[in-house]
Amino acid sequence: MKRNLASIIILLLSLFSFVDAQELENVVKHPGWSYDKTIYEVNIRQYTPEGTFKEFEKHLTQLKKMNVGILWFMPVQPIGIKNRKGTLGSYYSVKDYKAVNPEFGTLNEFKAMVQKIHAMGMYVIIDWVANHTAWDNIWMKEHPGFYTKDSLGSVVSPVPDWTDVADLDYSNKELWTEMIDALKFWVEEYDIDGFRCDVAGMIPLEFWIEARKELDKIKPVFMLAEWDTPEMHKAFDMTYDWKTNKLMNSIAEGKKSTLDLIKHLKDDKKRYPPNAFRMQFTSNHDENSWNGTVFERLAKGAASFAVFTCLIPDMPLVYSGQEAGLNKRLRFFDKDTIEWKKSRFRTLYTKMFRLKKTNKALFNGIKGGELKFINSSNNKSVLAFTRQKGKDKILALFNFSNNNVEAELEGKNLHGTYREYFNGRIKIFSNKEKFTLYPWEYRVYVR
Repeated sequence: MKRNLASIIILLLSLFSFVDAQELENVVKHPGWSYDKTIYEVNIRQYTPEGTFKEFEKHLTQLKKMNVGILWFMPVQPIGIKNRKGTLGSYYSVKDYKAVNPEFGTLNEFKAMVQKIHAMGMYVIIDWVANHTAWDNIWMKEHPGFYTKDSLGSVVSPVPDWTDVADLDYSNKELWTEMIDALKFWVEEYDIDGFRCDVAGMIPLEFWIEARKELDKIKPVFMLAEWDTPEMHKAFDMTYDWKTNKLMNSIAEGKKSTLDLIKHLKDDKKRYPPNAFRMQFTSNHDENSWNGTVFERLAKGAASFAVFTCLIPDMPLVYSGQEAGLNKRLRFFDKDTIEWKKSRFRTLYTKMFRLKKTNKALFNGIKGGELKFINSSNNKSVLAFTRQKGKDKILALFNFSNNNVEAELEGKNLHGTYREYFNGRIKIFSNKEKFTLYPWEYRVYVR
């Protein structure tokens, strides 16, 4: 279904004062394996002509070569038929929480795929739609009291445009028990490693805290909230950084500058707990289908912003097909297979994900290096920063404009001997250096 959730949450954030990150207790203990990981969103329906688990498995070797750490699968459950949108319906209209969409395969095939992914050293999380169900979900008959009703006693949708789903009522604690049982089913029976939770903030945080405690009793899980407020980290490892995404779009349009981006990233650090993971992205299933491809939104800056998301805190996301230069809006409710072709973006993501995995300065949360900006004489177009953890250090420069620019950078953290990551040349910098950068040029230096 169409989502305009980012705009809703940014509006909600404006209504609240800043929360001191030190005052917000972060009770989540991240899985030990998660600190050096990247995340990749899998759209099974559109990945291959067949749209099945078995056919997707053939791409696992390439994803491993690309240094992907976590595979996030869009909902794998059966899709409702009643009030369905399009010919195939929305993934987010779930008919049965404890089954798989027969179009994708069987539960045994899903389990075999998870085992293969684990054997390759990668991890699996699945999309979880806890806020609403399909109108023909089995709970409609078995548990009619689970649903939100209007004054006439009729079940309602959570949002007027989401006509293919029915809203769940979390004032009913029996719903909590059943929903947590369904979550546990996938961890216990299919050994998945966590969940990406759809519209997580539309559900009581107390539910998620309880669910997380129950899941962690089985195994340490990784939880990603589709939401953007600090308190979510009481239950979740990672939240969306929607504002960075929106600012990148606005900078590409010439409506914002690097000053706005720097301010946001500094503010974000103050608002969130020190060990909170923030997800960075140039695209995902909603952005691609409803707001446009990266080339529509970011134009010639697409590669530059892709690199940027891999270098700032914390975890970069790649959506299915981005590594192939995906340049079409995938239809959301119908079949629309990704065209797999050679693209410089596969090489780009492979190199950046390798750096993310091997350079401790780029690790997630408190295990990564602090983001320190460098003063620039052209501070509306040129963004420069360092991150350092122990002996590992990176220096990054970006020209976020359509023009050739000259800039003088100055700062103690600029000083040092580096290797330019993409060409291997050795560079020695003092505390003050002049640079000439082409439009949308980026440079990454490693120590």
